[in-house]
Amino acid sequence: MIAVAECEDGLWLVEVGAAAEDDALAGREPGGRVERPRPADLAPAWVSSLLVDVDAAGSAIVVCVDRRPPLLVSHDAGTTWTERGSGLPPGRAVALGVTPDDVLYASRNRLHVSRDGGIFWRALAIELPQIRDVAWG
Repeated sequence: MIAVAECEDGLWLVEVGAAAEDDALAGREPGGRVERPRPADLAPAWVSSLLVDVDAAGSAIVVCVDRRPPLLVSHDAGTTWTERGSGLPPGRAVALGVTPDDVLYASRNRLHVSRDGGIFWRALAIELPQIRDVAWG
């Protein structure tokens, strides 16, 4: 899978391996930008002042907030919410993959990946310039 990070100097493409030693820089696009919908209306109203980013795929919604833990996840279109990511640093952006189990999370200079809907996380080995946004490529 390819993780796309919009940084201060353009897009960075990172091949996400099965383990940290398998992660690799896959390319770079100077001046590029991540373009994806921001369904902010799907985030619970009680986090509006803390909202950093939100993404959705089907009935799955993941919300990045400015608090600890930094993520809220819903698998039933926002009827119920679960806190996730208690060990993650403060977030900049979040994106769901093709399946809601694949979650990409950006802290200031590092990408974090979950393959189980945000229960367990792995920091990618590559440190990037300041990250502004993320998406799956």
